[in-house]
Amino acid sequence: MTSTFTLARDGRLAVRQGPAALADRQRERLAAMVDFARARSPYYRELYRTLPKRVEDPALLPVTGKETLMARFDDWVTDPEATLDRVRDFIADPARVGEPFLGKYLVSTTSGTTGHRGVFLLDDRAAAVVKALSLRAARRTLTPSLTARMLVHRMRAAHVVATSGHLAAYAVIARSRAAGRLHARGSRVLSVHSPLPELVDQLNRYRPVLLSGYATVIALLAGEQLAGRLRIAPAVVSLVAEGLSDREHRRVGSAFGAHVVNTYACNESLALGYGCPLGWLHTHSDWLILEPVDADYRPVPPGQESFTVLLTSLGRWAQPILRYDLGDSVLWRPDPCPCGDPLPAVKVRGRVADLLSFPRRDGGRVRIVPMAFETLLESLPDIDLFQIVQTTSTTLRVRIRPAAGADQDRLWNAVRTGLAALLTDHRTDHVKIERAHEPPEQSPGGKYRVVIPCP
Repeated sequence: MTSTFTLARDGRLAVRQGPAALADRQRERLAAMVDFARARSPYYRELYRTLPKRVEDPALLPVTGKETLMARFDDWVTDPEATLDRVRDFIADPARVGEPFLGKYLVSTTSGTTGHRGVFLLDDRAAAVVKALSLRAARRTLTPSLTARMLVHRMRAAHVVATSGHLAAYAVIARSRAAGRLHARGSRVLSVHSPLPELVDQLNRYRPVLLSGYATVIALLAGEQLAGRLRIAPAVVSLVAEGLSDREHRRVGSAFGAHVVNTYACNESLALGYGCPLGWLHTHSDWLILEPVDADYRPVPPGQESFTVLLTSLGRWAQPILRYDLGDSVLWRPDPCPCGDPLPAVKVRGRVADLLSFPRRDGGRVRIVPMAFETLLESLPDIDLFQIVQTTSTTLRVRIRPAAGADQDRLWNAVRTGLAALLTDHRTDHVKIERAHEPPEQSPGGKYRVVIPCP
């Protein structure tokens, strides 16, 4: 197996050589992955039976998705011993989080908030790729002085994640600890489901130099820091699994006086990209392919928001991820990023699963992207966290956690007025806006979904 060091060195070389070298590696790895999938996965052997012998263009591949692959799990995996029944028995025991399944696979699951729960296996070869890409991201986002400051404080890290089940963030940490790569005394894992005052108290006592967690939860903690209840001084704040708007990103950095690192990741690819100072996410194009497409899977040109994006991972062998509908709406930068990073740059605009659909008075339907609601409410001061829940086809329930000292009635009037104007612009002014008395609620995976469509 190729070592992490060798993979990291090749990655540095590819970046130095520029876009042509990155594209060469992408083509070669795609052809090799398609060959491997056809040889080892009965599902892909059947799906690709009419394809050319060598495939270097991902557009030749049929689109796949979580629901289809999970339904064909035993045919999808390339190891016949890794059956769905076996892995379900494994993940039924929460005490086995981080333990290698069949002695060789890290198991992670999705929380199932979009209706389909996924189960993913990562072999040692794929884990080495993830580590190499994570090292690249660290080198590109951390200065020597920040690294030195963290080392002086013995890399004391606090990870605020969901600690129940085999969700990816916790599974990776548990595996690293079990393998001796992450000492328990050098890091704390805090449950994202803990009451907020308890989280604040734990962080105040531990005083981490690195604070890592789901972006919406870190934004909530930033509100506690600004209110003076949380009093920590991390050198680096790392946002995982979700993105934040540019405004919220600045707010988090200002609250903690820290360098904020944004990462793009998912169960299907634990290292998709990393943030740059200009607010873009640079994707690891030598190890993955992202195709922005419309609702009919036709290519969307750079500079235009996509309906979804298709992911091809070139470093997952236990479960090949090839032209997989990831469900993210992205904006692809049409020109080289001024930050100087040659890796392709994107912005994630939201998830397809969070699109809100409303009936029009004339019988048609209107779909509104979550970004429209996020941009509106994030422009209002005095909101720490908000959540819009579509309880019926024509009712929106708005949950708000106000900032300390906010005039709640005045804040609600501003929220209601802004939402009413947005709905009127979309010819859905008949939609009712309700003021919720309960605060925003977490999903089973510990995240705060900003927009929750009607089931």
